[in-house]
Amino acid sequence: MHIPKLCDPTPLWASYGRRWRSHRQTSFLLLLTISFTTLLVSPSLAQTPPIPSPSSAPLELDLLTKPKYSVITANTINPEGLTVPSLWWAQQNSERKLLDNWIAYPASDKEPARVDLIVNQQIWSLLEYVERYDFVNRLGSAARNFGYNVRVFNYQKEPLATYTCNFSTSPALCSIQTTLKNKIGLQRSL
Repeated sequence: MHIPKLCDPTPLWASYGRRWRSHRQTSFLLLLTISFTTLLVSPSLAQTPPIPSPSSAPLELDLLTKPKYSVITANTINPEGLTVPSLWWAQQNSERKLLDNWIAYPASDKEPARVDLIVNQQIWSLLEYVERYDFVNRLGSAARNFGYNVRVFNYQKEPLATYTCNFSTSPALCSIQTTLKNKIGLQRSL
């Protein structure tokens, strides 16, 4: 009968070596599985239609006083029912001072439906980035429910932000872009 010495580390190291090789093999198999899964899933993600670019159409402020076509503004009232998109609730509740007006354009052959929001530049400039993002996200979500993309402008027709969706997916895939002015007045897009 062999009695191991208390100071002999050989059996301990042999046991550790077997466990280390076992963990190493498991880690390799896990890495291999993740790699194959990524290769198989990636092509399907690449087939997801991208979010379109925001509309490049100019802001038409004259439509605020002389709406034509099927354009809807904050001053448009539908005597038969709710006017779509309905942003009055957002304007009256929390955005009264920031959201001044809007112009909603129905979808056309060339472009999806969109709402151009016109904000009070003084109040917009006082907001932190997160507050601007929150504003665009809340109103963009409200407009998205009616199938509209959103662009945000001031009365100088400067683009401030966009909320653009790909409505061909379910749920719609959306993107928010904002333009920040730094302290010296240069713009950059985020």
